[in-house]
Amino acid sequence: MGRRLRIFRVDAFTDTACAGNPACVVLDGEFLEEPAMLALTRELGGVDVAFVLPPDGIDGDLKVRFFTPRAETGLVGHATVAVHAVLDALGRPPARRQQQRGGIVEIERLSDAEGALYGFSQPLPPRPGPLPGEQLTAILSALDLDTEALDPQLPAMVAGIGGNRALIGLRSGTSLVKVRPDLQRLAALSAAGCPTGYFLYSVAPAIADCDSEARMFCPALGFPEDPVSGNAHALLAAHFSALGRFRDRLRAGLYTGRQGHHMGRPGMLTVRLTEQSAGSEQVRVAGRARIVFEATLDLG
Repeated sequence: MGRRLRIFRVDAFTDTACAGNPACVVLDGEFLEEPAMLALTRELGGVDVAFVLPPDGIDGDLKVRFFTPRAETGLVGHATVAVHAVLDALGRPPARRQQQRGGIVEIERLSDAEGALYGFSQPLPPRPGPLPGEQLTAILSALDLDTEALDPQLPAMVAGIGGNRALIGLRSGTSLVKVRPDLQRLAALSAAGCPTGYFLYSVAPAIADCDSEARMFCPALGFPEDPVSGNAHALLAAHFSALGRFRDRLRAGLYTGRQGHHMGRPGMLTVRLTEQSAGSEQVRVAGRARIVFEATLDLG
């Protein structure tokens, strides 16, 4: 019998097809080696791909390996939501502890009047540090923005593993519409030492039913614009926690972020902060998902 893979195309952080952030979920790929996973990711059209595998040891319920078209990466938020939406649709038992490169995240299946949501929780990322002024000036120039667009109450920060994300707060959501990114310049800045992703957000959104709206550009990673980033919103929660902003809404799990509408893929997610032992905090990002189609790949 040939070796077959079940592949699901899923739109995450939305309940509408052709919206939110797309990912592919691959099942039954335990026999694949890393080069084959990377080749298949490239074949699947340039989206993040999650390979669902048996867990290593007793610490997890499943293992997921995430690939971009360029390399394996760590936790991918929207692809995690996609994985658990697929497992739920197949009637699989809940997998509460997900292993991936870099550790374990806790998974929750949630529900409200509109249906199911899937959340992933992890320790709150370390407090972001200031984005150096010379980097901020160069980044704003590459985005065709000036300093007047910046929110003075939300200083520009560097966050994430190795400082891989710039968090840049703007006065108004209307400024997000005006962004004209020079993607080649942004990629060159990343190569020269700037963060690899540029997350622009505003807590004065120009659209309804959210606390913030955002855009993110990651040309150095092969994604000119990322539709909806769960990981970036977790970093934003760490920033807000340090500043004491949105405390009540974050504690209640009511903080809502919207992203993707500027590129025709509107998406939404919620963020919750919870107090853990010894004063530490945990962040949960949650959203819906829509399975767009399923396919079977016969590798012979």
